[in-house]
Amino acid sequence: MTASKRIPIGEFSRRTGCNIETIRYYERIGLLPVPERRGRYRAYDRDDVRRLAFVRRARELGFSIETVRALLTLAAGGSASCAQAQAFAEAHLRDVRAKIADLERMADVLTDSVAACEAGSHAGCPLLETLAAL
Repeated sequence: MTASKRIPIGEFSRRTGCNIETIRYYERIGLLPVPERRGRYRAYDRDDVRRLAFVRRARELGFSIETVRALLTLAAGGSASCAQAQAFAEAHLRDVRAKIADLERMADVLTDSVAACEAGSHAGCPLLETLAAL
């Protein structure tokens, strides 16, 4: 972008839907490059918008900061890095499926506790008893 096509951080935030403090954090940890400045103000370009969109999508999918960092490196490397990206995705998918299984087990326990509460057959609170059990 030419200097006139550069955008300030507020506009960058609006275009990407990313909070200004998050943008600054991503700059501090190196997920976003430190932008050019116009005086005291940061100035971003289209490449920054694309990079932040990539970071946001990866984070929304639950990838860790370190994995996002690795994926950014792979994205800059071309098609040869597709197998490595796939490996990250497969590992993350395994983690997601494990979390889903944990959530399903939690839902079962909560369902049983709520049903016991509704039945009123316990002297105490079934949910609190479940939480207190070892």
